[in-house]
Amino acid sequence: MTVELDLTADPIDLTAALVDIPSVSGDEQAIADAVERALRVQAPHLEIVRLGNNVLARTTLGKPSRVVFAGHLDTVPVNANLPSRREDGFLHGLGTVDMKGGDAVMLHLAATVTDPTHDLTFLFYECEEIEAARNGLGRVERELPDWMTGDLAIVCEPSNAIVEAGCQGTMRIEIRTSGTRAHTARAWMGANAIHALGAALNVLAGYETRTVEIDGCTYREGLQAVHIGGGVSGNVVPDAALLRINFRFAPDRTPAQAETHLREVFAGFDVEVVDSAAGALPGLTAPAARDLMAAAGGDPVGKLGWTDVARFAALDIPAVNFGPGDPLLAHMQQENVPVEQITRCADVLRKLVTG
Repeated sequence: MTVELDLTADPIDLTAALVDIPSVSGDEQAIADAVERALRVQAPHLEIVRLGNNVLARTTLGKPSRVVFAGHLDTVPVNANLPSRREDGFLHGLGTVDMKGGDAVMLHLAATVTDPTHDLTFLFYECEEIEAARNGLGRVERELPDWMTGDLAIVCEPSNAIVEAGCQGTMRIEIRTSGTRAHTARAWMGANAIHALGAALNVLAGYETRTVEIDGCTYREGLQAVHIGGGVSGNVVPDAALLRINFRFAPDRTPAQAETHLREVFAGFDVEVVDSAAGALPGLTAPAARDLMAAAGGDPVGKLGWTDVARFAALDIPAVNFGPGDPLLAHMQQENVPVEQITRCADVLRKLVTG
């Protein structure tokens, strides 16, 4: 697929053009090619680098500060929600929320703002929606770390066009139980491993989530069972069972503290940490972040999900989420974005980078 993008077009139209380029995770070459080609022709003032299906662009004007914008190019699998369509002030289609509206705003700024008050970096990256090891932003950090540096990072993930500060951490654990196989007609001869998970499920049912306020932003933790498995056949007492649990923890906890908490909550069980990712503190005290707040107006809110702001926070770079679309609609078949939010994000970010 060869697509020519007009980066100077209305960001709403540019969003629709991006949505109409299928880019399921792992298949981003067509959209990365289109983005790279458009930037090289329409934004000659930028330094541009291609790294796999990651497209990087930046100014080198010697400004006293730098703002980094980041947006992933991939989507979850298609679910009968392509091509895009515009109806009653909403743009419908896969990626309108997560996150081609944000990408369109970034591309429009990259091409049309030639004399910003800050130096600007734009990172368009692959494979955000799948396993972290393939995340394109992680590859940029490993291979071209200087492209990640700045005084403020703005991840243009959907945030309803308001500033969502920081993000919560996430951890997944597995609890395994064992028993003894027996015929179900003589169950007393065995020990049921699935039944042994009952105590852990009772812990989950009675768990009281913690709510914490940081820099005026509220984060609400969550602890949920996400998978349970076990069983041999219809007439055998099972000798093994598995419970997977996801913990979303506020950014005032480190992953080590989160693990300690879970081991205390599930004391007596065999707990294995499968994966984890640290959260990110709000980072609203940085000068560039205050400029963004002034441009956006209103009060920031805490990001409850995990986003790549955490990658920047780990590098001691203040980072926030700001983009069009309701994150509750991300990954849903009926994904859609109010077009006015695309316009608002473009206006706010233009004000930020032009003063």
